[in-house]
Amino acid sequence: MLKETILLALREIRRNLMRSSLTILGIVIGVAAVITMVTLGRGATAQVTSDITKLGTNLLQIRPGQHRHGPGGTQSTGKMFKVDDADAIDREIFGLAAVAPIASQTTQAIYGNENWVTSVIGSTRAYLQACNWQIKSGRQFTDSELRGGKGVCILGATVHKKLFGGQDPLGNIIRLEKLSCRVIGVLESKGQSSFGTDQDDFVLIPLRTFQRRIAGNIDVSRIYVSAEDGVSTSKVEQDIERLMRERRRIAMGKEDDFYVRDMQELVSTMTGTTRVLTGLLGAVAAVSLLVGGIGIMNIMLVSVTERTREIGIRLAIGALERDVLMQFLVEAVVLSSFGGLIGIILGVVAAAIGARILAVPFVFDPGIVAVAFLFSAAVGVIFGYFPARQAGQLDPIEALRHE
Repeated sequence: MLKETILLALREIRRNLMRSSLTILGIVIGVAAVITMVTLGRGATAQVTSDITKLGTNLLQIRPGQHRHGPGGTQSTGKMFKVDDADAIDREIFGLAAVAPIASQTTQAIYGNENWVTSVIGSTRAYLQACNWQIKSGRQFTDSELRGGKGVCILGATVHKKLFGGQDPLGNIIRLEKLSCRVIGVLESKGQSSFGTDQDDFVLIPLRTFQRRIAGNIDVSRIYVSAEDGVSTSKVEQDIERLMRERRRIAMGKEDDFYVRDMQELVSTMTGTTRVLTGLLGAVAAVSLLVGGIGIMNIMLVSVTERTREIGIRLAIGALERDVLMQFLVEAVVLSSFGGLIGIILGVVAAAIGARILAVPFVFDPGIVAVAFLFSAAVGVIFGYFPARQAGQLDPIEALRHE
């Protein structure tokens, strides 16, 4: 019986192909929009998580001043750190993998006829470990280079490309304004972050070299701390805050003149935000499904009016009310299911193209595809029921009189 009902529904859809195509257009757009928006949203979430993870594993950043959360995100200035502060953290805090004191400044890098304005970072070998940098070619700083403040440097991928093109820079001398540095290494590329910054655009030199030859002081602008695997970063953050308050002689009840940012908390905040936005976009797109359902209901009501005499004949020769109801209900479900299948194909294709254009991962989720299809079928049942019920309740005599 169900098979015959489905065949009748397909025959009726084929007989009014143009009208049926326009009817399911709302379902197609709704399903495609939901799949596209949710897939791109999850891809953006994955991209943000990946970018922040690239900054370092279990990374905490310690900066002077007071960081105010909220719309402005303003930051007040505070007394700079010293190398002794980083040494104290490394010595007294349990469970740390790396502690890197950092000072930086924007300057011009020059090699031959090429020049490039970039960021010069002064730090130690711990910087590479804390920020998860890998050496592509060359080597790290030696202990004697760090202690003696030698003129050596490691290039980020962008600086390498801008100054040397495809040439091997190892052993060559570049100038950072007045400082001459021998290139001893090149870092692997991390690319552009989701915040729009080029992570590879910097030159790394020994901290003592930076302080003596560029900055002219012994200040440390920030300290990066990497916790060991399995160690709670929140516990490390509390220990660092306690230690720094002691070292900076901050009285009880006074606000800190520094702040510690846990990158894992940043990951949670950013991914939570992108998930909320993805949900909102998916909800807006789902409105198209409701519009499509209303379109199906309208067309089915028109179909009942057009086929009133046919319904009367079926009822007169013995068809039951539930048979007529089932016929129109199945027709509505078949229409919405066709729309759902076409919408799935278009949604997946659109999501793949969008992911390529936006440079985010294509995160295919079979779950959202199944939900979108089931929702489209449910729309057919819900919005097709009223017209089907109206058809089943027609009076056979009145229906046969209908012209």
